[in-house]
Amino acid sequence: MSERYWLLKSCALLTAVSADDLRRLEARSRVRRFRTGELVYLPSDAADGVLLLAEGRIRIGSTSPEGKRAILAYVDPGELFGELAMFGGETRDELADAMAPSLVVSLPREEVLRIMNENPGLAVGITKLIGLRRQRIERRLKSLLFRSVRQRLVELLLELAERYGRPTPEGVVIELRLSHQELASAIGSTRESVTLMMGELTDEGLVGKRRSRIILCATEMLRKQVAGDAKERHKSNRRTDSRG
Repeated sequence: MSERYWLLKSCALLTAVSADDLRRLEARSRVRRFRTGELVYLPSDAADGVLLLAEGRIRIGSTSPEGKRAILAYVDPGELFGELAMFGGETRDELADAMAPSLVVSLPREEVLRIMNENPGLAVGITKLIGLRRQRIERRLKSLLFRSVRQRLVELLLELAERYGRPTPEGVVIELRLSHQELASAIGSTRESVTLMMGELTDEGLVGKRRSRIILCATEMLRKQVAGDAKERHKSNRRTDSRG
């Protein structure tokens, strides 16, 4: 069997698909390698299929007319992305680029839709994937609207630690190299503000750094800070509502 077949098998959502359907999907798929920083697709590009990341890491984001970048999600090996192409829309709504050398398998929309119609498990899986990503984006939007830069940064670091964290004697190491500009793009802030907040968190002994990777030295304390901020905000809103 070809390499593309085994690449498809690496996707958890495709494990329930029959071998015959996988072979048919493999016959119509295309594989392409992307260098670090290379664009996978842009807004307004044709949304002619769903993509599977076989190796590397992909970043999903959007850019304002002024050129300001917002990071919406990260894609890891074995995950699908560009999945909104399955549910209407002829063009992409966001951009995707490679954070590291990446291998991407392109799956044609009509073939994936055919398999979804015949395999309810795949349809449910892709629907859950869309729901999960939308939930993350909505949570980040609420954070942008109601939280300070520090609160947004701490919440992001906790989210990254949950997904990419590795426990060590020093704390939880986030196995994802992110610059202050990339952190800023993920929380709707500026590089200067993130640098200032990271300095504060470091001085307080809550975070550290080792070999370009961020360490959360006091994860529970950071969680309590986020929970405490949320409670205080809720109390403040109730006081405002009662006065109104």
